[in-house]
Amino acid sequence: MTSDLRRQLILSAAKRCFARHGFAGTTTKSVAAAASISEGLLFKHFPTKSALYADILAEECEADPAFAELLGLEPSTETLVVLIRGMVQHFLHASDLPDQEEAQRLRLMMTSQLDDGEFARLLYEKIGDLIGPVFTASLERAVAAGDATRIGREPLNLFWFAHHTVLMAALSRLPTVPCLTYANAADLERQVCEFILRGIGLNETAIASHLDRELSLLPGQKVTAEGA
Repeated sequence: MTSDLRRQLILSAAKRCFARHGFAGTTTKSVAAAASISEGLLFKHFPTKSALYADILAEECEADPAFAELLGLEPSTETLVVLIRGMVQHFLHASDLPDQEEAQRLRLMMTSQLDDGEFARLLYEKIGDLIGPVFTASLERAVAAGDATRIGREPLNLFWFAHHTVLMAALSRLPTVPCLTYANAADLERQVCEFILRGIGLNETAIASHLDRELSLLPGQKVTAEGA
């Protein structure tokens, strides 16, 4: 069996285990048994449980048609706004999903950062590799088009600032009784989008033009970054 095929079989077995028992209840030993291999062979492909789980999440993102469409968009100011809008929508509604899968991942992410940080590091690396190039290229196009001013020397930092803003907003809403109730929740998505877009350098004209267009689309007509 080729290494790539073996890796896919391990991932398939791991998905079943994680779906049934969650991250905490799944062991590398149980994944190896489900894949009919030794635990030692599993470690040759995935050195830790966190690495295995992070790879599964990255594959799910890449397999999401909307996410794949987003990554295929031509870098532009509009693409930048679509990306930010999708990220805001994804995080703010993470706790609303009936299966609570995304909420559990957010809890795991924060637990990792309070512990050894391994899972968080792996996931940040994969998110950066997937979305970072689209974000930075689109921001460069926005600057070149006069829709944005350049802020700082590291454009990817602006992506992480945006990511961490919506991540913290999502965490405050995870408990059954939210830690913080934002006023005028109906307008929250727009307010967060505007806050981030201004923060990464977009001017008011570009924000009004592209964000209004994005918000006017029906859910089935827009591309979002919900797999991020």
